[in-house]
Amino acid sequence: MDEKCTQYESLFTFRTEEELMEHINSCEDCRREHEKMQKVSELIQEVKPYFQKKRKNMARLKVACALFLMIVCGTTLGVINFNTDIADTLKYGETLTAEDLGLPVDSYGLIYLE
Repeated sequence: MDEKCTQYESLFTFRTEEELMEHINSCEDCRREHEKMQKVSELIQEVKPYFQKKRKNMARLKVACALFLMIVCGTTLGVINFNTDIADTLKYGETLTAEDLGLPVDSYGLIYLE
């Protein structure tokens, strides 16, 4: 029973390509390992554009969601700040009148000055 060569990984990682190819030409085990690595590399290169496109689409979706949230929040806060009836209803449960605010009012609810 002959032993399997285990030099492929170390040659691939730490040596030059010429040294790796020289060893591959002389070793059947490493040649098979190199062919497997080439097939895996080809598969990775084949699916790489798909994952890049998926990453770009996800980034676009995140930007769109952030912009939508900013627009909705800005519009909502703008409406609440400019419409005091809505703000009063949210804060106090009802719309405040001048009388509720402690201002002098006549029988019609209008502010009068002395």
